[in-house]
Amino acid sequence: MRVRLQLNVNGEQHDIVTAANKTLLEILREDLRLTGTKHGCELGECGTCTVLVDGEPLLSCLLLAVDAEGTEIRTIEGLAAGPAPHELQIAFADLGASQCGYCSPGMLVSAAALLKRTPTPDQDEIREYLSGNLCRCTGYLKIVEAVELAAQRVAESRAAGEPDPEHRQLSHPTSGDASTLDPVEGKRGSA
Repeated sequence: MRVRLQLNVNGEQHDIVTAANKTLLEILREDLRLTGTKHGCELGECGTCTVLVDGEPLLSCLLLAVDAEGTEIRTIEGLAAGPAPHELQIAFADLGASQCGYCSPGMLVSAAALLKRTPTPDQDEIREYLSGNLCRCTGYLKIVEAVELAAQRVAESRAAGEPDPEHRQLSHPTSGDASTLDPVEGKRGSA
């Protein structure tokens, strides 16, 4: 059976006619071509498909798209504010928290939800919150440090009265070469 859906993804309304049994992950990747959200286990065990639904991290491989209608969906592509990446994306790149990058989108959106809930989390809180996101490359230390660094930078920006403390232009002196940051994967590439 085909259904008509209206989905709000990254602040944009999308009218979609699709099979009723398609997951949100399939809609995002196949219909909307938002490929930053990754296919992983498709069993809800790895976290690579994590997106924010009404601000909460959910596994898009387990959520039927019809159940996401009427919600606000935010993917890794929507984490940045226009050309300004989220502070988490910059911190991941600065500290080398991404290696292969496959888990990074899920880690980043989960960490963004954590920082909304707990602006200055300690390492134990970060580890607990990200425990549903598996990484086979990094050993998690750099990921935890990157979330801590982003939280610190956001707190400093907020204290300085910056209008959008979670986002900044890449010309910031600690962010390195702005031209090589991949805002989806949260790592630097060679230009």
